[in-house]
Amino acid sequence: MPQLDFATYPPQLVWLAITFTVMFIVMWKVAVPKISDALEARQMRLEENLKKAEDLKREAEATLAAYENALAEARSEAHNQIQKIQSDLQEAAAKEEAELSAKLDAKLAESEKAIAAEVEKAMESVRDVAVDIAGAAVERLIGGTQDTAAVEKAVDATLNGKS
Repeated sequence: MPQLDFATYPPQLVWLAITFTVMFIVMWKVAVPKISDALEARQMRLEENLKKAEDLKREAEATLAAYENALAEARSEAHNQIQKIQSDLQEAAAKEEAELSAKLDAKLAESEKAIAAEVEKAMESVRDVAVDIAGAAVERLIGGTQDTAAVEKAVDATLNGKS
């Protein structure tokens, strides 16, 4: 086997050194700088992307804050409008209630007048009936006709509360 032949060791070691040196120089001058440049470019892209992401995050936060402010203002405006509408409705209801109350009071006054007039008529009818009944009762008790003016006077005194 040629690997075990000690006579071939020095040339193998020389070629090993030459190959190692050439490979080392190629790696040092060509491959490592390219790899280093690629890593640096990748790192710069990552940093730029992170910076863009931070900028977008700040922009999104600002947009969110503006949205929340607009939403709060809209809610406040809606609340104010609801309050105004409720107060307007309460005022309108109070006004209608006052108008209705006035109409009902007027109708009540009319009804009371009408009732008072009917009571007055009824009292006149009661008076007339009382005079007739009293006259008939006196006729039956006495047996003769009684003076109508005296009967009316007695009925009036009784109706007015005088004895």
